[in-house]
Amino acid sequence: MNPLTHEWIQKAEEDFEAAQRLFRSRKVPLWNAVCFHAQQCVEKYLKACLQEKGLDIPKVHHLASLLDKLVISSPLLEAMRPDLTLLTNFAVEFRYPGESATRDDAKQAVKICRHVRMAVREMLCGEQPPSR
Repeated sequence: MNPLTHEWIQKAEEDFEAAQRLFRSRKVPLWNAVCFHAQQCVEKYLKACLQEKGLDIPKVHHLASLLDKLVISSPLLEAMRPDLTLLTNFAVEFRYPGESATRDDAKQAVKICRHVRMAVREMLCGEQPPSR
């Protein structure tokens, strides 16, 4: 595996861990932050795929745009598009006044994140990540 791919994965795992911990926190629920870190985790995993394939990595946060670059060589990833679109919306909408994430939004964001994370890790590493 390319060393930069590994670094993308490490950074994605930090966001995954942050989303998990924040989602489990009950004292001060931070649902907006859960959604943001879930989106960031997926974004970094998609960028790890681009890195490993030797493709340009755009400085964008729109997950469907990253997917567009990947489905050419990995068409099975297309099935993730609806979830990636939703996750992008969660990350963008909840970062500004006027909208706030609910517990249900955060739960859905973490669920999508786990699914994409497992699929991409299997594709990149041939492994299933440990369940958390």
